[in-house]
Amino acid sequence: MFDTHAHIQDTAFDDDREAMLARARDAGVERIMTIGTDLPDSERAAATAARYGLDYAIGIHPHEAKDAPADVAAAFDALVARAERPPRAIGEMGLDYYYDHSPREAQRRVLVAQLRYARRRDLPAVFHQRDAFDDFVATLRDEGAAPMRGVVHCFTGNTEQARLLVDEFGLRLGIGGVLTFKTAGSLREAVRTVGLEHLVLETDCPYLAPVPHRGSRNEPAFVAATAALLATLFETTPADVVARTTETAGSLFGT
Repeated sequence: MFDTHAHIQDTAFDDDREAMLARARDAGVERIMTIGTDLPDSERAAATAARYGLDYAIGIHPHEAKDAPADVAAAFDALVARAERPPRAIGEMGLDYYYDHSPREAQRRVLVAQLRYARRRDLPAVFHQRDAFDDFVATLRDEGAAPMRGVVHCFTGNTEQARLLVDEFGLRLGIGGVLTFKTAGSLREAVRTVGLEHLVLETDCPYLAPVPHRGSRNEPAFVAATAALLATLFETTPADVVARTTETAGSLFGT
């Protein structure tokens, strides 16, 4: 399995990071992408990836856009120059109007800067979108981003949104623990409609643990619960889900 979106550098794992990663390996998780959410966190992601043999992405989450540097590209270049090896992706970037922790104009500016950086560096983009779908799509269209390499992580939208992201932009959908929630019927229908070939697995750990672990700290080993539910939805085996989503993730992020 490939957990394509985790936050392994998060302080939630400071007390048992190595044991947690051992549990992931025992559960069949062979690759993990750890994701940066601002410049210091991205630096920690790079260092954590180097120490534990993980993949990583650097990015500025929309919550942190208010504190982003004026020249995002220069800041990213400096970070990459200090890292032991280059990132696999840029993000997570995007728009979040649910919390509005950063002004919307700042969110859009930082999203565009990161999107342009990803395309210039020929790296896939890792997108975050919450309660901002219309503006998110409008920004991608304004930037001429179709088609592009990228994933909308923690996708929780409906069938129409899923089809648009896949059909117009060629994006992949990151599917995690929310799929297992009792209230996620519309998401399960969207996933069935769009097809397994457009999906990748993720946890977003330490957040959003799947059933039966809901309410506890999430970790990469729990991605198996999402794979099992996908197997039920597509009337196949967990091994088939793992093989196909891992192949899709490898095509997106490199092998």
